Amino acid sequence: MSKSSDRAELYLKALDQVIAKDERIRLHAEPGREFLFRPGQLLVTAEDLQRVIAKLRENGFRFELGKGFLGLERVNLPNNPDDIPRIVRLLRDPKTWPGERIPLVQPHHLLVGHGGNMHGCPGDRPRPTSPLPKPGKPDLGKGVTIGVIDTGISASAGTDHPDWLGGWYTPQADDVDVAYDHGDLFALQGGHGTFVAGVARQAAPGSRFDPEVALDPNGLGDEEALATAITGLSRDVQIVNMSLGCFTLDNVASEPIRRAVNLLPKDVVVVASAGNQGTERPSWPAALSNVVGVAALALNGDGTIVPACYSNHGHWVELCAVGNRSSTYLKGEWQLPGEPAPEAFDRFAYWAGTSFATPHVAGTIAALMTTGGLTAGQARDQLLAGPEFHPGYGVQVP
Repeated sequence: MSKSSDRAELYLKALDQVIAKDERIRLHAEPGREFLFRPGQLLVTAEDLQRVIAKLRENGFRFELGKGFLGLERVNLPNNPDDIPRIVRLLRDPKTWPGERIPLVQPHHLLVGHGGNMHGCPGDRPRPTSPLPKPGKPDLGKGVTIGVIDTGISASAGTDHPDWLGGWYTPQADDVDVAYDHGDLFALQGGHGTFVAGVARQAAPGSRFDPEVALDPNGLGDEEALATAITGLSRDVQIVNMSLGCFTLDNVASEPIRRAVNLLPKDVVVVASAGNQGTERPSWPAALSNVVGVAALALNGDGTIVPACYSNHGHWVELCAVGNRSSTYLKGEWQLPGEPAPEAFDRFAYWAGTSFATPHVAGTIAALMTTGGLTAGQARDQLLAGPEFHPGYGVQVP
């Protein structure tokens, strides 16, 4: 096994350990249908709540009502924390509701940042790299604000990267990425949001960005956190970048994410990463009809560009771009369990994933808005008009 493969395997094992240790997370491990969820929680539409409660009573389940969001009620099942997939399938089964409409009910799914991975093709962590040169073409994207929903932004982003990030966003305490596991040792996706913001600004150096937190420094968050981040975006945001996503029970669309995206103004363009599991299985929000799903391409050493083997793909993906990029990062060290020594970082990093193809697309849309006098929707449509790069990968964004 190569050194790169060894590193990737260690990264995946470390993520598995984080998931296994967190009592607020469960993994449904059915092969080909894996997903993460909050134990003991059902999400039900308000209009279906009483019917679902009656059916739970009929089947002998003890439940408590929790705090809902976005018109969805939270039903807690304290005696059945691990049984949520089975219970949801029962409640979705037409045989459970003879002659009646099936209620809208789902687990409370967890999302992952798409810089690393959750099972499937190995994903790697960042690597140290040389500093970027100062940005050029300052008018590209001028007047456009990109919402970056991610791990947040480093507390020192503006001073660490005065040319790239300083003065291009409004610092707020609740947008800060804690980033470190302890001391100066990074958590598994600490700095992910800072990296993503830098990629977007490379494509549109004149753009501003609005960071919002939906993921913790290990790259994990739930549908409620994402919905809160989406609804918390600044009103001047014209493009939303989400380098994250979730698999769901039986691949049914995430209702909280669908509702949150639908609350955005109609002229806002949303782009989301397809994920890094190398599958055609849909990831949400990327697979939503009003979200642009972005796959990753790989830049080989000889300069050729090919579909990235790790990238999710399928009919629900619309655009693609190179996923291996260098960008703004933090000072600190990486050391995973099983590694003999830490690796030092000094504000810049190289990383690969659909997470980083996506902000390049977001930044390119912003740049097209200024060069062509276009709305965000018109710029998106201009990109979508090109030929498909490869089946299931969509149109390439250079």
